[in-house]
Amino acid sequence: MHKDIVRERLAAVRGFVFDMDGTLVLGDRLSHGLRPLPGALEITRWAAGRGMPYVVFTNGTMRSPAHYARVMRDLGFPLPDEAMMTPASSAVRVLTREGHKRVMLLGGEGVAEPLRQAGLEVVPPAAGTSADAVLAAWFPEFTMPALEAACQAVWDGAELYSCSQTPFFAVDGGRAIGTSRAISAMIRSLTGCGLHVVGKPSLDALRSAAYRIGLPAARLAVVGDDPELEVPMAHQGRALAIAVGTGLGGSASYEGVPASRRPHLLVRGVDELLEILGESDGA
Repeated sequence: MHKDIVRERLAAVRGFVFDMDGTLVLGDRLSHGLRPLPGALEITRWAAGRGMPYVVFTNGTMRSPAHYARVMRDLGFPLPDEAMMTPASSAVRVLTREGHKRVMLLGGEGVAEPLRQAGLEVVPPAAGTSADAVLAAWFPEFTMPALEAACQAVWDGAELYSCSQTPFFAVDGGRAIGTSRAISAMIRSLTGCGLHVVGKPSLDALRSAAYRIGLPAARLAVVGDDPELEVPMAHQGRALAIAVGTGLGGSASYEGVPASRRPHLLVRGVDELLEILGESDGA
C-alpha cells in the first residue's frame, strides 16, 4: 500500500488494539521481569490524552486480564482493567454464544476466573468428568491423565477450543513455546476433532476487542510483533495492520508473503509509530 494511503488510513483510525509481549513490554517466559519497550508508555499516554480508546490484547493466559492490567499499571501504563484482554476475554463471548455451560479447562486460574465470572462452570481435566467444551490454554502442568480426560470429553461430544495456536511468544533473549497449540494438537491427533481458536489471530478475538472498544474493527489499528497473529487478524477484520520489529518479527518476516499477510505499516517499534502519529497531529 502506498505510503500516502497508509498515512491517510492511520489518520482515520479511531482506536488501537496493542499486543503486549514484544510490542509494549518484554519479560521472561512466565511474563516476569516485564519492562516497557521504547515508546510504549508514551504511546499509551498519547492515546489516553486524546481520548483515543485502546485495548491491550495478549495471547497469554498465565494471568487473568485484571491481573495483567495491575502488572501493566505498576509499570506506568494508564490501563484500566476493562482495557486489558486475553483469549479468556474472547472465549467468554464465544462459549456463551455457542451455548456451552460446562467447560473442561486445560489451564490455570488466569482463564478459570474470567470464565466463572461469566457464569460458566469450569471443571478440571479428571477421569469421569463431563463437559460440553474443552479449552486449551497455558498449562505447563499438563499430564497424560489430563490428556485422557480431555480426549474422553471430546469423544463424548465436547467441542475443542484453543486460546492460541501460535507456537511461540516473545521473551527477553528470544522466544518461548506456547502450550495451547501443543495440547490441542495432541487431542486432535487422538480424536480427529475440529478446533476453534478464540485468541489471536481469530476474527472472534478482533471482534471481541472491537466490541470492548465500541468501534467497528475497520476503524481500528492492530499493532503487534508476531507475523502469525496481529497482521493476519487485522486483515480479516479490515483493520489497519501495523507490525513492529521489537519481538518475533522483522522486515524479513514479510518478504515473499502475499499481501493478505503483510502489514500496511512496518515500524521498528511503537516509538517510531508514535513519531508518525505525532507528525499527523502536527499536519
